[in-house]
Amino acid sequence: MKLTSSLLKKIIEEEVSKFGSGESVEDRAKDAEEIDADEHGSDKALEKKINYIKALKIEETRLRRRLGKVVETRRRVARNI
Repeated sequence: MKLTSSLLKKIIEEEVSKFGSGESVEDRAKDAEEIDADEHGSDKALEKKINYIKALKIEETRLRRRLGKVVETRRRVARNI
């Protein structure tokens, strides 16, 4: 089957329709946590960012270990072929 522009548009429209109706920006803004301007430099806002960075580094370390195992397995398989 050849992928034409009209077929691609139909596929995109089908996928977008699966998303359903999303929330409006105003609805999402109501749920957002507001921080006063004087708190931007405070420990609260900075602490949240630091905790997030720590969590990402832990995740990165875990993924690097898994990648190392996958690479080693690929090497062993390639040698046996």
